[in-house]
Amino acid sequence: MIVVVIVTTTFHKDEPPIIIGATMSQTGAYSTQGIAARNGYLLCQEHINEKGGILGRKVEFLIYDDESDTDLAVELYEKLITENKVDAVMGPYGSTLTEAVAPVTEKHRMVQISPLAATTSIWEQGREYLFMVLPPGELFLAGLVEMAYEKGLTKIAIIHEDELFPSAAGTGTVDLALEKGMDVVLFESYATGTSDFSELLVKVKESGAEVLGIAASPLDDFISVVRQMKELDVNVKMFGTSGAVQQFQDELGESAEYAYGLSAWEPSLPYPGIDEFTEAYRERFGMEPSFHAAGGYGSCKIFMEAIEKAGTLDSDILRDELLELETNTIFSHYAVDERGYQTANTGVFIQWQDGEKVVVWPDEFATAEPRYPTPPWSER
Repeated sequence: MIVVVIVTTTFHKDEPPIIIGATMSQTGAYSTQGIAARNGYLLCQEHINEKGGILGRKVEFLIYDDESDTDLAVELYEKLITENKVDAVMGPYGSTLTEAVAPVTEKHRMVQISPLAATTSIWEQGREYLFMVLPPGELFLAGLVEMAYEKGLTKIAIIHEDELFPSAAGTGTVDLALEKGMDVVLFESYATGTSDFSELLVKVKESGAEVLGIAASPLDDFISVVRQMKELDVNVKMFGTSGAVQQFQDELGESAEYAYGLSAWEPSLPYPGIDEFTEAYRERFGMEPSFHAAGGYGSCKIFMEAIEKAGTLDSDILRDELLELETNTIFSHYAVDERGYQTANTGVFIQWQDGEKVVVWPDEFATAEPRYPTPPWSER
């Protein structure tokens, strides 16, 4: 079933609204991240309209549910552009869906800011209208490698979902570990939809790994791995994921303690407007914003700034503006190279301590020191 979300704000203007089309994964494997990113889009819409809109017009998002399905996402972006005749588009959740829909937006010469795609290869295919906001996926587990190295741990295992972004993140992590002189004792992929990780985790246990990193898109993968590590007594000293969200701790409780995770954004970061965004998000949606929500919001604000500076919705003029734009949003720094590839955003690593997310890497953004006691999945 296709779910349409369209939120309007009362304006007393003769000009029609600017309609921005997008899909987000509101159901399916990516729904945890997709719903949060959709919320970020909608909150940005509200805040832009409260300040009078853009180009003298209010902004309305038309958002379809792509159901975490690439074929459906392609169909829906074609529909948005050719049937709904939206004025502009913004990207879906994640690298897999972004890679799928990019040929559609390129064909129609529509600027697409991608809020949550991070795989470098997407920006190495000569695309002209696609813009990256996240740090590169190959660096998503860099914090885990750096902290393990500083602690003197040398044996690392990496497992990843067999999809575009997780594969890039896994390969990038191996490269980072080898650069540090660490021993990559296991590097394996698993099929999307896997729920039984016991075979992989037995290999991790037998490898003697001191550190385990997992790169995946579905939150359920991280949760299942932690539960099965405990069942199988997999005694790694550090465990980290490619994405940290509150639902991880909500599901696992004490078993989440001392786990690490990449977060492209946290409310403690020193970016303009973060406090106002966080408070507004809590009030509007009744939960804490994840980095996916901040990514949707921040990417929308980048697009609005580019439209305002350009003074037009013409895609070629907007493209030139986005290539030159350097700005800060609640989500981080934004600057891109000639490919539209992000060069300014770095991300942070968090650890769950006493049931809360705290930033532990890099030092310039840290709110706490990493803790290294015996984790709840280990007997050591």
